[in-house]
Amino acid sequence: MPANQKLITPNKPGFLFLLILALLPGCGSGPPEPEPPGTGPAVLVFYKTAGFRHQSIAEGILALQQLGRDHGFRVDTTVRAESFTSEKLSGYKAVVFLSTTGDVLNPAQQTAFEQFIRAGNGFVGIHAATDTEYDWPWYNGLVGAYFNGHPAVQQATVRVINKAHPASSFLPDAWVRTDEWYNFRNLQPDLTVLANLDESTYSGGTHGASHPIAWFHSYQGGRAFYTGGGHTPESFREPPFRQHLLGGVQYAIGPQ
Repeated sequence: MPANQKLITPNKPGFLFLLILALLPGCGSGPPEPEPPGTGPAVLVFYKTAGFRHQSIAEGILALQQLGRDHGFRVDTTVRAESFTSEKLSGYKAVVFLSTTGDVLNPAQQTAFEQFIRAGNGFVGIHAATDTEYDWPWYNGLVGAYFNGHPAVQQATVRVINKAHPASSFLPDAWVRTDEWYNFRNLQPDLTVLANLDESTYSGGTHGASHPIAWFHSYQGGRAFYTGGGHTPESFREPPFRQHLLGGVQYAIGPQ
């Protein structure tokens, strides 16, 4: 969603969401809340917003934490950009930008994140991760594109064109689901597209015959995966979408 949307106020239904979000592990304003130590790799989920804030963030956090418990990786969460230092990031194999929006990192934090990726680590962008850091060209290269508007939430058919990846290998050729379908600009040329939107199955697409909605690529020594799904809370309760996320996270973590 664009950054000029109105913020949720306490007299609206979204206030309950904010209350729930504040009570979730790691969702307060403090430092990252680690889960109990384990033997698997660690992933940091970052969900700071400087513009529109998606109500699906809370469900996304819960889904990622459950995936971590089920598949042997630790999930820490934070809304604090202060977590982006070389020392703090050194404990993680991948960072997830969960519907971040706007300018979320300062120059020093950006440098620390660039070093993290160049050290061979991974990145996962979910939904509004492309609506983030428009003045940081390096980030555009990492996430793969910038947000360029969307129509209303509606059902569409996703055409899965590449099944040689853990995020897409199990998906049907025609994946029908409901979400907020982004249009993009500044698409990077080195992306390996996993799935396209079939614009004949919904209204409001602007790309024509080739409308990427999920992709991955190697980037400056690291790995990056992006999926455009995840606007609705219901997305994170869909087993195929959760498996799609799992494959993206496992790719970002890399070989163990």
